[in-house]
Amino acid sequence: MALVESERGPSAVIEATPGASDTAVSNDSGVAADGGQLDDVATLLRGRRLVVLTGAGVSTDSGIPDYRGQGAPKRNPMTFDQFLSNGDYRKRYWAGSHLGWKLFDAARPNAGHAILADMENAGIVSGVITQNVDGLHVRAGSNRVVDLHGSMDRVRCLRCGQMYARASVAEQIDSANPWITEPDAVTVNPDGDADVHNWAEFIVPACTVCRGTLKPDVVFFGEFIPKERFGEASDLLRSSEALVIAGSSLVVNSGIRLLEQARRKKLPVVIINRGVTKGDSRATIKLDAGTTETLTALAERLLP
Repeated sequence: MALVESERGPSAVIEATPGASDTAVSNDSGVAADGGQLDDVATLLRGRRLVVLTGAGVSTDSGIPDYRGQGAPKRNPMTFDQFLSNGDYRKRYWAGSHLGWKLFDAARPNAGHAILADMENAGIVSGVITQNVDGLHVRAGSNRVVDLHGSMDRVRCLRCGQMYARASVAEQIDSANPWITEPDAVTVNPDGDADVHNWAEFIVPACTVCRGTLKPDVVFFGEFIPKERFGEASDLLRSSEALVIAGSSLVVNSGIRLLEQARRKKLPVVIINRGVTKGDSRATIKLDAGTTETLTALAERLLP
């Protein structure tokens, strides 16, 4: 398949410059792009309806770790086939997921989430497509959000399709496992899983309708994104006039597919991410900078 050349020609990769005007530092030492760089991006995007694709980097300032950011621990996430294969895998997953979800539930939207909601309310952002499963965009006030990989606050029965609020399943888990306490040292991952040692004692929750297997309504490694959900993301992109990718390394193919869809439409593509992404050479402009800080500074230039 031939790739469409960007409207602005070869992509420009711009690195943040600490010490320049408009530079800001966050708790995780993220740095915004400098004023001149942000002015270039604002000129490119001004007057266009933006769709924003977000990844784990958007939620790190809310205390949720990143899979692939600097210093992220190596891990081997459970696949969908493993989850289905036997009860021991499901015990290990649910024990970790229960503890991890408590951190997700306690997390609060950060300034980046809030800014995207503000820009949607102002008519600048048409909607958010997120690879995150933390639900923070909705909690920040964004109205049109496509949870590309699902959301940890929902649980689905794989047999009968019954849906549950995660909070109600958490109550069921606490009742069946009164011994469970959060370990002093627990590694919580961006998918809401956590590494725990006493998972073998864990009693796995079951569907109260059919006693079938329950699974958080998230896309596991090796599992396909539901066709209708990706279609919703594609429709949102088609109704927009530019794509901004924030906090994603684009390692997951779904993000690259959306980037290529934007390129076929000859839409400007701006990537904001600290570090290399798989889409850098295909972006109109790449800002190698802190996500929260750069979104905040960019909004100051685009909001009326």
